[in-house]
Amino acid sequence: MQRFTDLRAWREAHAWVLDVYRLSRRFPNDERYGLTSQLRRAAMSVPSNIAEGSKRRSLAEHARFVNIAEGSLAEADYQLMLAGDLGYADVRAERSRADTIGAMLHGLRESLEARLRTG
Repeated sequence: MQRFTDLRAWREAHAWVLDVYRLSRRFPNDERYGLTSQLRRAAMSVPSNIAEGSKRRSLAEHARFVNIAEGSLAEADYQLMLAGDLGYADVRAERSRADTIGAMLHGLRESLEARLRTG
């Protein structure tokens, strides 16, 4: 059985979350309970759902959790865009990495769903 930490998508998402946390430290203090908190929760949800899905009993459940991770990634990407538009930080690198992680998640989900179809 493969550990979630062996999945490249998880490793990339985990490293990205660490960088999102570092970046969001620069946000204004009055965003601590707003955008900072919401962005961190959405970002953290990506590798968390990859990890949780990897331990589910069925491929269908695993694929569903990867899809949830994709949704959380899209949420965090928008919040990064908002932070950039508000002038809180330069978010281009984190948004570019989000695109890369999104492609990995898409590939992982497609692979799981293909395995489901072939039985």
